[in-house]
Amino acid sequence: MFISFGIKDAIDVLFVAFFLYQIYKLMKSSGTLAVFSGVVSVLIVWVLVSKVLEMRLMGAILDTFISVGFVVIVILFQDDIRRFLFTMGSNRSWKFIFKFFSKKDGDTAGEGKYIAPVVLACLNMVRKKIGALIVVQKEIDLKTYIQTGEVFDADVNARLIENIFFHNSPLHDGALIIANNRIKAASCILPVAHNPNIPKEMGLRHRSGLGLANETDAIVIIISEERGTIRVAHNGRISLPLSAEGLHQILSDKLEIEPYC
Repeated sequence: MFISFGIKDAIDVLFVAFFLYQIYKLMKSSGTLAVFSGVVSVLIVWVLVSKVLEMRLMGAILDTFISVGFVVIVILFQDDIRRFLFTMGSNRSWKFIFKFFSKKDGDTAGEGKYIAPVVLACLNMVRKKIGALIVVQKEIDLKTYIQTGEVFDADVNARLIENIFFHNSPLHDGALIIANNRIKAASCILPVAHNPNIPKEMGLRHRSGLGLANETDAIVIIISEERGTIRVAHNGRISLPLSAEGLHQILSDKLEIEPYC
């Protein structure tokens, strides 16, 4: 039987292919590709057994499994699903849509004024071999993580940041969070990434920074006291060691990180 295939059908196929490719990229970057592959495999088996081969007994079993499978997947893989949705929401391909509908009125000249003192503080701490973990909030609210530390409200000041991460400071253990050009909290607890591909030389500070970068769109600055290097974790990736200029450009959204892992 002849099946008509027109331009609209071709466009439809291209849209579906593009959508599936974007889903694949997002799941790969968020670490949920294995879950996606498992779900697709089960669906393929279900279609073959129930629709193609028409096996009644196995088809009935798989029909029942599929009907409750969505709820089971949500319960078992809620962390992976949440990480995937965070990654999709923070992906640059979608951001322009949200920015179009969420334009803020008023003066935006003060936006990004925290960058210079943060870069200066990072350079000074690298020179003194002081470890640090600095989080910069972007679109996703970090209130949950702010509440795990000592909450306060202060101007972003290079000397204040250095004093917080000084070895004898009671707030040096944990992360400092900056939101809306203000320091909101220090000594905050971040989620730890359990990715087996993370190099062994990266310790808990790097894993914590990458853990938050997996779950939110925040920029996490990681300073290693052993190596005296600056790295940035963002969108589920951690960068190569950065210079002051590179850090400034990343914080200004003028440069994509060159991923190390």
